[in-house]
Amino acid sequence: MDKLIFTAVSGAERLMRAQQVHANNLANLDTSGFRASMEVASNQQIKGYGYDDTHLSTQQADAISTRAGGIRETGRPLDVAIGGQGYLAVQYGDGEAYTRAGEIEIGPEGALSVHGHPLLGEGGAIVLPPHTAVEIGTDGTVSVLTEGATQMQVVDKLRLVNAESAELSKNPAGLIVPRAGGTLPADPAVKVRPRALEGSNVSAVEEMVATMNLSRSFEMQMRLFKASDGMDEAANRLVGG
Repeated sequence: MDKLIFTAVSGAERLMRAQQVHANNLANLDTSGFRASMEVASNQQIKGYGYDDTHLSTQQADAISTRAGGIRETGRPLDVAIGGQGYLAVQYGDGEAYTRAGEIEIGPEGALSVHGHPLLGEGGAIVLPPHTAVEIGTDGTVSVLTEGATQMQVVDKLRLVNAESAELSKNPAGLIVPRAGGTLPADPAVKVRPRALEGSNVSAVEEMVATMNLSRSFEMQMRLFKASDGMDEAANRLVGG
């Protein structure tokens, strides 16, 4: 009976956390470059005398859906949509993290950023000199037209990485990082689409269906918990005569 309680409680807890994952996906349905999270669960053995064959369901770090989102043209010079399994590199703490969000912003001092995180190029964080126009090429080169100049000059090149063979997860800021740690290698084959943005890859229909299935599973776990409680009461009555 104790084993049934452990099963029901741990299962219900995992389902609640899975609901949070899908709720977050739905909340970011219209977030540019957002990658849907997929819950990953496993079993964990309870340590201690008498619990050798008792296991709990436990939630692991979320996996990332890597399917592409829809592309829409914006006409904005600093908007980019990343092709294939490529990602933009941004500074995060003392290291770097990755994103598909291509809404690049220019700070007061010319520093480029994505959602507040400094955008990285081949020479580190990208800072533009005073300029009158800016363009990003399909290969990630960032060019500006300085005052009085007649031709665009290359300032830096976006650090574009390929995550095709890496297992990815999200850090506390919602940025993409390799599950094994470290950094991803730059890949010159990764291209971008200027003046366009990739939408979220979240499917509203899939998320709603998953949410409904989780709700049904949670109700089943609650029935198991009540059944376990009823069996405990019956056993106590038998012992007490």
